[in-house]
Amino acid sequence: MRRFNHLSRYLVTAGLAFLLFGCSSTPTYNATVYPYEINQARVDQDDIKTVVIAHVNLGLPSRNYLNKEAPRIDAAVGAYLEENGFTVLPQRDFEQHWNIAVRAYGNPVDPTSGKVNMKTFSQIMTSVRDEMRDTGLDAFVFTDLVELQTAFSGGLQHLARWDGVTRKPTLQGPGDGVNANFDWGLPVDAASLQINIYDMELKRVFSSRGGLDATEAIDSRSSSGRYIRRREILENEKNLREGIEIAFYPFIETESWPGKR
Repeated sequence: MRRFNHLSRYLVTAGLAFLLFGCSSTPTYNATVYPYEINQARVDQDDIKTVVIAHVNLGLPSRNYLNKEAPRIDAAVGAYLEENGFTVLPQRDFEQHWNIAVRAYGNPVDPTSGKVNMKTFSQIMTSVRDEMRDTGLDAFVFTDLVELQTAFSGGLQHLARWDGVTRKPTLQGPGDGVNANFDWGLPVDAASLQINIYDMELKRVFSSRGGLDATEAIDSRSSSGRYIRRREILENEKNLREGIEIAFYPFIETESWPGKR
């Protein structure tokens, strides 16, 4: 009997270790991964070594509350690129040449509608490219913070999935519970990181997107149930890292990419 009990304890311990450690090393498949685009032949030339992160979006401007977080997100992106062997030029170099070109060609973003004049944008980028050729630059990295809407599931865990990530809801306000009648089908705002990489011929090399986090929380003060803007936006470093890794895959390989079946 003693042997049996000892063996049982060993098997239980081994089983728990497998669940805690063995399973955690295998990424969970997530069907919401963004359909990346990559010019594999261009990437295979292996000559993109030095990059600069643009301070402007390639697409529409980010919402104001997200744009405030852009410098911090760009710093995290720069650190990730450097970890993976890239040289990242100071963003101020790009910004300086961009501002000079804007004075020559005009602002490509309409301040009223937010629409981007792509002809003016292209003229500015051509000027910036020409001015930065002698710096050893190989590519431009655009890091757009985009807002979208998702929903938390009505299951026990109430998970939301988008752009390759899985997130749980958060509460904001006094109290620690959610009204039993809360409508989990309500849309909730979330943020993703859109990555676009262009070479010195201004041809796109790579494009993809990774989810970051929900930007709204459940208002615990509301009796009927609603979402409100979170006080702290995109503050979870682990979630940011995950979203950055997903957004750059497969331009930068990672074992934890959730699109693998």
